[in-house]
Amino acid sequence: MDTLELVCSSCGRRYTNQWRCECGGVLDFIHQPLPASDQPDPSQFDTRDGLWAFDMFLPIEKGPSLGEGMTPLVSAATWDAEYKLEYISPTGSFKDRGATTTISYAIQCGADRVVEDSSGNAGAAIATYAARAGLDADIYVPASVKDAKLRAIERTGATPVRIEGGRQAVTDACIEAVEAGGGWYASHSWNPAFFAGTATFAYEVVLQRDWKVPDAIVMPLGHGTLFLGVYRGFKALSEAGWIDTVPRLLGAQAAGYAPIASERNAVPESKNDIADGIQIRDPTRKRQLLNAIAETDGDAIAITEDEVQTELDQLHSDGFYVEPTSAIAPAALAAYRERGTLGPDADVVMPLTGHGLKM
Repeated sequence: MDTLELVCSSCGRRYTNQWRCECGGVLDFIHQPLPASDQPDPSQFDTRDGLWAFDMFLPIEKGPSLGEGMTPLVSAATWDAEYKLEYISPTGSFKDRGATTTISYAIQCGADRVVEDSSGNAGAAIATYAARAGLDADIYVPASVKDAKLRAIERTGATPVRIEGGRQAVTDACIEAVEAGGGWYASHSWNPAFFAGTATFAYEVVLQRDWKVPDAIVMPLGHGTLFLGVYRGFKALSEAGWIDTVPRLLGAQAAGYAPIASERNAVPESKNDIADGIQIRDPTRKRQLLNAIAETDGDAIAITEDEVQTELDQLHSDGFYVEPTSAIAPAALAAYRERGTLGPDADVVMPLTGHGLKM
């Protein structure tokens, strides 16, 4: 497969193998592949390749894989919803979806070293899939990164680069290294290949539900790598004629780190430090996220630390051993129902995004 052409969402400039437009805008693949066939019988769909079973929707050739995707979709009676268990992915988070496609794309672009910045989960995923591909990796992380996530990066052979300061300081240091020729930027927020991977969440949800689309997906929302990928996945399914409707996309942000929610709703003045995986003040694709919310009649709200802790305790007691950020989705579900955004009978799916072993 030839190197894929990219287009700037702001000015329309076109590139190949570039991580950002000259104007500062984000880049996306020009072409979204769509299947020529009709919606297949779910019982006949071959899922042995994990998320790569949906290669008819993927613009990238399959590269390093660890069997990611096809995570279980289970009933959760306590919340009257369904959970998709993303935390049982190979490195313990949904970020494996984007890592397999991003590293595959890096190989396609001729990279021999990749660079990423992350609060932990994305870094561990990129480091793992880079190791699987035989690529060197430098992972920029906050100096305060959790030990479990740091060990996951180190044990792949990748080099963790600990940066003092906030999450933005980590990104700034990483970009400085990339621009100095330090490697191919495998960014989970800038690189369009990552979103091609997270879009597979949408394909799997409807396959596992015999092509029945839920009323809403409630998700954590930081940089929006899952949120925007899910939007693109459902949009592609609709364009392919495999589904007739697109679900409402409802985001959950951490109080104190709610740049999307604050554009739509009043937000708490408190600071939510427990949901560390989504503490993003300036999401790279903010405009695209706001558009996805508007186009799906969605919303975004900010959730407090106490609300997350309550749901985390309940998740653990019900057998879902997840990290704290995962608990923000069920906390948001309760809030959306209380606000009347979702009716009592709404059909809802939520991802549980990260494993409790990373706490």
